[in-house]
Amino acid sequence: MRRPEKTIEKLKKGEKVVLGAIGDSLTYGWMVRKGYLDFLREMIGEMYPTAPLKIINAGLPGDTAEGGKARVRYDILTHHPDCVLVQFALNDAYQGYPIHVFTSNLKAIVEEIHDRGGSEIVLLTSVYLLDSQELNRANLYYQSIEEVARLYELPVARVHEYWKKRIDEGRDYYQLVQYDLVHPTEEGYRLMAEAVMELFK
Repeated sequence: MRRPEKTIEKLKKGEKVVLGAIGDSLTYGWMVRKGYLDFLREMIGEMYPTAPLKIINAGLPGDTAEGGKARVRYDILTHHPDCVLVQFALNDAYQGYPIHVFTSNLKAIVEEIHDRGGSEIVLLTSVYLLDSQELNRANLYYQSIEEVARLYELPVARVHEYWKKRIDEGRDYYQLVQYDLVHPTEEGYRLMAEAVMELFK
């Protein structure tokens, strides 16, 4: 499993770490008091209590990878992050972005991060969807994320797979999502953070 090794090493040494997170409403933390980044901050703090941690939340509800491409330089890279968490897919799917366009935009985000400072990058998938038709469509975009990760040798936090595993173990899907059956509840965001935290251990 690939991990952001340089960032982990700084955390282990108790050095200051800056995490940038760019994405859509799932990164933003839509309609909850605590989103996945809040839980992730707590989890990293518990594992690496001597390392000062700053998290830049550049989640924007409704955003797509195209928007992320336009925003990443100013919203994230100006903060000189050690590691950038990149989370897009569902809005691209719902808004009808062709897979090749989504892939191109995701590659552009990765290359922009590489070219302007060389921060480590973690790609995230989004949530598991109970509706099979919607899940099949989302999976096409998740597969694109995997392809980009292989191309650039990047870690992937497979949030949807982590959710599916927990559901198979008995977690109630309807306790993990809000009324729209997409956006996580706080418990869903906790699982999202756990999936990301797997890469920072």
